[in-house]
Amino acid sequence: MTSKSAAAAARATVYGYPRQGQNRELKKAIEGYWKGRVTADALRSTATGLRAANWRQLADAGIHEVPTGDFSYYDHVLDTTVMVGAIPERHRSAVEADALAGYFAMARGTQDVAPLEMTKWFDTNYHYLVPELGPDTGFTANSAKQVAELKEALALGLTARPVLVGPVTYLLLAKPAPGVPADFEPLSLLDRLLPVYAEVLADLRAAGAEWVQLDEPAFVQDRTPAELNAVARAYRELGALPDRPKLLIASYFDRLGNALPVLAKAPVEGLALDFTESAAANLDGLAAVGGLPGKRLIAGVVNGRNIWINDLQKSLTTLGTLLGLADRVDVAASCSLLHVPLDASAERDIEPQILRWLAFARQKTAEIVTLARGLARGTDTIAAELAANRADLASRAGSPITRDPAVRDRAGAVTDADARRAQPYAERATAQRAHLGLPLLPTTTIGSFPQTGELRVARADLRAGRIGTAGYEERVKAEIREVIAFQEKAGLDVLVHGEAERNDMVQYFAERLTGYLATQHGWVQSYGTRYVRPPILAGDISRPEPMTVRWTTYAQSLTARPVKGMLTGPVTMLAWSFVRDDQPLGETARQVALALRDEVDDLEASGTSVIQVDEPALRETLPLRAADRSAYLEWATEAFRLTTAGVRPDTQIHTHMCYAEFGDVVQAIDDLDADVISLEAARSHMQVARELAAHGYPREAGPGVYDIHSPRVPSAEEATELLRTGLEAIPAERLWVNPDCGLKTRGWPETRASLENLVSAARRVRGELPPAP
Repeated sequence: MTSKSAAAAARATVYGYPRQGQNRELKKAIEGYWKGRVTADALRSTATGLRAANWRQLADAGIHEVPTGDFSYYDHVLDTTVMVGAIPERHRSAVEADALAGYFAMARGTQDVAPLEMTKWFDTNYHYLVPELGPDTGFTANSAKQVAELKEALALGLTARPVLVGPVTYLLLAKPAPGVPADFEPLSLLDRLLPVYAEVLADLRAAGAEWVQLDEPAFVQDRTPAELNAVARAYRELGALPDRPKLLIASYFDRLGNALPVLAKAPVEGLALDFTESAAANLDGLAAVGGLPGKRLIAGVVNGRNIWINDLQKSLTTLGTLLGLADRVDVAASCSLLHVPLDASAERDIEPQILRWLAFARQKTAEIVTLARGLARGTDTIAAELAANRADLASRAGSPITRDPAVRDRAGAVTDADARRAQPYAERATAQRAHLGLPLLPTTTIGSFPQTGELRVARADLRAGRIGTAGYEERVKAEIREVIAFQEKAGLDVLVHGEAERNDMVQYFAERLTGYLATQHGWVQSYGTRYVRPPILAGDISRPEPMTVRWTTYAQSLTARPVKGMLTGPVTMLAWSFVRDDQPLGETARQVALALRDEVDDLEASGTSVIQVDEPALRETLPLRAADRSAYLEWATEAFRLTTAGVRPDTQIHTHMCYAEFGDVVQAIDDLDADVISLEAARSHMQVARELAAHGYPREAGPGVYDIHSPRVPSAEEATELLRTGLEAIPAERLWVNPDCGLKTRGWPETRASLENLVSAARRVRGELPPAP
């Protein structure tokens, strides 16, 4: 096909769409089902309606081919585990008794059975459920969900493309099951898994699928020759199937590198690539392999992970280059639109001119359609859209919102000494132990406590004007009093104020810093029914006034025990926001760090002796390619130290990380120079404690003994065993006892019971220790 005919054939498509509905109907229905207020049939009906509404909306907007199978009650990797029959033995009876209840048991656990481990989906803030596999794992095809959703879309008269997690990525995301040797390679199961994928593909073909998309994002990471051979073998076998739909392999989030020639040669009909992240590298790679003659290319030229409008002319230039490299070029976002909010037009509190800079899922869909139309019919047909886009881009670039000379001057004056504490850790530890007087195995929590219904109602009443600021603050004070009283009664050693005043650990601070925009409806799925509203980092950052000092000092006035000051760190403030794309991330991180440094200094001046600066996103923001990591870690660790380095030696600095693979960043954890770090460890059975020990980590650490992402209450015996395992890696004088993460999403009854068991476990293990010298 010529470039001209390839252009004329261009169509618009997407890989996936937000699942929750305009008003988070899915979240409400699922949580109602968990509480027994919504039946399984009613939940399924809600889900069916949301899928249909999404597909109709996409089709009405001009999307030629809608995705199916991307919808999920909890997580698409968990859906794949069900599809291939890799149900852990401990969950099998529950799934066989009630498929829906068993599905949620795998995701959340029950009082008697632990859930699957959860971790971050590549370098996003979405969490997936980690498959558990072993040498005895058997796979069986269960394509019911995938087939049913395809038939739903076809019944609406739509052209639909099922989307599946590819077999090689699925295995690379998996871990050895409990009891399986740690060196077991799930990829060794590929030959056992491929016949199951073949059966699913045949079922989809029989149901009417012309194309099926197989997502293989694992190949934008560094991969060994054996792993590259596995993907070649997988698609050689699937491509040779006599009864299959056309196959489209999709990869995104970065450049494909050495995997691109492997996928280009695969006997499949199409590739879908990301041309926003490392676009030049993927363009060069395609040219180097001679393009994709005879194949379909879906070009992800609209950023599916950020919320700024697309530069339409730049994207058209990229698309024009691609026309000579494939038989057919279609237009899409760079990845699933799952990672952005639904609709920017729902925002009423953002200035209209600024709103024109923003593109959520619906706006990105319109951009995709516009680009496809311009590619297929010529730029004259989209002249008005191009003119408006140029004006909006110029408006943003020239806006005074984006630049504050005072902030830039301060950031430019930072020296290396500003990001280093004056005393080494050993001296600080001695001063802190004398000042704080804590026992061995000190107990604490990560920060937040349950946000009660009364508190949520009070916050809504404040927004609606039904109560005044004074009435709302009295409600917050009452919550703080309750939290402090409970912690004292339970016997915790270092207390927290519970964060009753905070809506979200990033949004709360963003609303109090210049340069950020907050949304009212910008919900994005983090995991399961947990949705967050990432703020938008639009301009230079500063702190007009203290943000947390008042509430922390109030809590401290209620107790003689130390109360931690709680802040969200600079890397997480970036990672869990939609960041500006007009300057390097390191520059933005330094601005945020300086604003937070002012808060740390004010907390210390107010008498706060323990200050926690949370960085749960440090690992998730790690670049996917090893070659890109050192530069990132340099500015990321500097930003943390710049936030915390100005305090006295007897002020103890904590940090916290959760739900990520920490082995890759142990040196960076060390480089933060925090006095204490708490980390998720309960689901991974203290793996991170062993990683810290192997590294020779010299400071204090609290690997979690209570999995807060499950409603189950861990017994004192269970916490005791985890604590003993932790002591095998970390000596008692440096080991803390804490939950995995904050308790905001939990209820009070389970929180009370779990923390009481945690304290009981700490006391029991203290009693087993030899007397201190």
